[in-house]
Amino acid sequence: MRGLRRAAFAALLLLPLPATAQQQSTTPPPVHTSPPDFLLGRPRGLLALRGGWLMANTGSDLYDFVTNQLTLDKSTFNTSSLAGDFGISIGSRFDVIATLEQANSTSGSEYRAFVDTGGVPITQTTKRQEWIVSSTVRMALVPRGRRISRFAWVPRTVTPYVGVGAGAVKYEFQQYGAFVDFRTLRVFNDDFSSKGWAPTVHALAGADVRVYRRVYLTTEARYTASSATLGADFVDFGPITLGGLRLSAGLQVVF
Repeated sequence: MRGLRRAAFAALLLLPLPATAQQQSTTPPPVHTSPPDFLLGRPRGLLALRGGWLMANTGSDLYDFVTNQLTLDKSTFNTSSLAGDFGISIGSRFDVIATLEQANSTSGSEYRAFVDTGGVPITQTTKRQEWIVSSTVRMALVPRGRRISRFAWVPRTVTPYVGVGAGAVKYEFQQYGAFVDFRTLRVFNDDFSSKGWAPTVHALAGADVRVYRRVYLTTEARYTASSATLGADFVDFGPITLGGLRLSAGLQVVF
């Protein structure tokens, strides 16, 4: 009888174990959710870095002269460009953007119709460099997102925009190497340069494409118009045209 009581007590102790094991086995695994597709409030600023291509404005008589006399084309002055933006939002669709842009072209050339003694080409180098500081008022053509609660804000995937602005360009146009004196046909070495500051105006259009929570791919077409009076090294020429059409793309972070 004592052995039977011990066996019955042991059986009672084991009865809850299968139920507990079954309960544990049916517990669903934890669910890993992706980050919510909204921001805590509408962004108030942006930072962007863009690289692009400048199709230079070459409409003045200086470019006509150097491309006629030297083995240069007006497309020679087209070059890569780099720009950085810092912006502050002033409304649901408007931003004020400060931009710093840089473009520099360097090309070797020789005279088309003249050679030196022994048929040696008369060679020189032409450089055009621009640094542009500007500000822009930019307007989004569609709402940049929508508010879904007091704090949550859902951004739009694609936001096209337009803008206008003004600024200043620090430029340098330089030619150095061998040149021909057209009166005496003497070949001489020299370095001609004109540099300074000039005002600019511009208009632009582009689009921001959201690729991650606060990161956008930004693309832009910007036309900048400017001209400057040449220095004393370039006599009898009208003002040099600067700027041109810039096509650029890069990454933008909103905050």
